Amino acid sequence: MSAEGGTKAIVAALAANLGIAVSKFVAFAFTGSSSMLAESIHSVADSGNQGLLLLGRKRSVRDRTQQHQFGYGRERYFYAFVVAVVLFTVGAAFSLYEGYHKISHPEEVKSAGWAFGVLTVAIIMEIFSFRTAIQESNKVRGDQSWWAFIRRAKAPELPVVLLEDLAALIGLVLALFGVSMAVATGDGVWDGIGTVAIGVLLAGVATILAIETKSLLIGEGADPDTERRIVEALESVDQVDHLMHMRTEYMGPEALLIAAKIAVNHDDTAADVARGIDAAEAKIRATCPEAKLIYLEPALSEPSTKSVPAPADSPESSPEATSAKKTSAKETGAEETGADEPGAEATTPESPASS
Repeated sequence: MSAEGGTKAIVAALAANLGIAVSKFVAFAFTGSSSMLAESIHSVADSGNQGLLLLGRKRSVRDRTQQHQFGYGRERYFYAFVVAVVLFTVGAAFSLYEGYHKISHPEEVKSAGWAFGVLTVAIIMEIFSFRTAIQESNKVRGDQSWWAFIRRAKAPELPVVLLEDLAALIGLVLALFGVSMAVATGDGVWDGIGTVAIGVLLAGVATILAIETKSLLIGEGADPDTERRIVEALESVDQVDHLMHMRTEYMGPEALLIAAKIAVNHDDTAADVARGIDAAEAKIRATCPEAKLIYLEPALSEPSTKSVPAPADSPESSPEATSAKKTSAKETGAEETGADEPGAEATTPESPASS
């Protein structure tokens, strides 16, 4: 995801939510509707969340330090996780409490015209924000489904904004339903029911966001397609006989760490191996620009079994598996060596780039 695209979606959502929050509070003051109050708090929480996402982006680009030698790229994941917590505690919990209170002690909705007018304007503004998030997401999601994009995206901002805007639109419809039923029937319980429905919706969205950002915080590897391209780049180098095993992990949305053990020929000199490693790193970066940190450890060639990295969801999803045949004259493959982990030797002449 481009930084510009994510920032544009966040700013559009922030502007929309600030305007919507003010209008909802005005409507609540005139109507006394709990649905309007719940939606007002929801918009305030969303505005704060967009501020957190912008803060995370800014802090993530700091230079690496002695204490944080791989940089601060994961701060974006941390602040996205905080967004999920805020959405649950401030948005969902408050809405559920207020809805329960209104159902237990129903009150008549006053000045319903204010509620209908503000909700209509809010829906229009939220559609604008949601449309912007969809347009920016379409630039980077490729042929993935929307659910797959949310699950697999390494940059958290667009999935967060997409889910927030979707929840906001559905919440506005629920608030409109609650207020309409309360006015039509004269029973304020419907207002409370709409408020509880908004709380359940926000709790569900917050749970999805927490699960996805938790996975990013723990550390996710490259997807199977990216791994295959890395393996192909490695094994296309003459000095590399085959890949023995490999580990990948995103240190930030645009910083992929690659650690691999490669088999080289017995007769290669140290100079040959060094040239091969340099060529392999160049080819990896050409096919995978986010590969900012590459560590390759050479070892003598051993017998191996041909295989490719399995899909991440399968039991065989281990980067120890590598792509088949490099040339017709050389058998290639992968072999797991449990005792050998990726080496710590950095083979690039430059220092690891800051995420």
